[in-house]
Amino acid sequence: MINPEHELPVVRQCELLSLARSTAYYRPEPTSEADLMLMRRIDELHLKWPFLGARRLRDQLKTEGFEAGRKHVGTLMRKMGISALYRKPRTSTPGEGATHRVYPYLLRNLVIDRPNQVWATDITYIPMARGFMYLVAIMDWASRRVLAWRTSNTLTTDFCVEALQEAITKYGTPEIFNTDQGCQFTSEDFTEVLKDADIKISMDGKGRWVDNVFVERLWRSVKYEEVYLHAYSSIAEANRRIGIYFDFYNRIRGHQGLEGLTPDAAYFGAQPMRAAA
Repeated sequence: MINPEHELPVVRQCELLSLARSTAYYRPEPTSEADLMLMRRIDELHLKWPFLGARRLRDQLKTEGFEAGRKHVGTLMRKMGISALYRKPRTSTPGEGATHRVYPYLLRNLVIDRPNQVWATDITYIPMARGFMYLVAIMDWASRRVLAWRTSNTLTTDFCVEALQEAITKYGTPEIFNTDQGCQFTSEDFTEVLKDADIKISMDGKGRWVDNVFVERLWRSVKYEEVYLHAYSSIAEANRRIGIYFDFYNRIRGHQGLEGLTPDAAYFGAQPMRAAA
């Protein structure tokens, strides 16, 4: 946004963009090695016990020799894009004119028995040897097939939109697309792609991880079978290895819920499938 090489002075560029001058010179400090170790362990604990909040995670980490306060654990959880998953009281609703609209959940009591009936998506945290990144995947609900995926070092919307556009380009459109209420998926950039393709939009209730359970199971598989076994030295290496894993996941890895079929066989085959939402 700010170009130091531009003929306009940086001060003038900041004025035109209504930005504080300090913004142009700010350089974020890298995450410390201690925090990276802590974030990886928080990720492992969250995957195992997603209902633990910052206080209980702090207590568990303390028993393992990690020294971190509740506020610091909470800060790292927000940085990772995770939160405790449990049913919470509905104490507020989006106000009129809110930028991000929340859509109703459309999968309750729906029998999902064919490919491209329902797609789902989510974002997860991926630890690396030095640093971390985020992974988004588009999954066909009935067959569990990963249709597209992207990684990013920031929790922006663009990499989610790119994955969605790739999935639609390659595989057509589903009848329903289900997400959580994350700001990436409620953003106009994301929902407009779905609307333009005449796809019905479904969103989970807050804290209702079970509504998107198949994507949660995907994260468990990709982390225990790939991510936690390696310390990626770069984003390029992470992308290469995750791509190899998703190829294995789709083509070779059989699923008990699919009666031993691979996602590819279930997606491209003609056999009926049943999955209650």
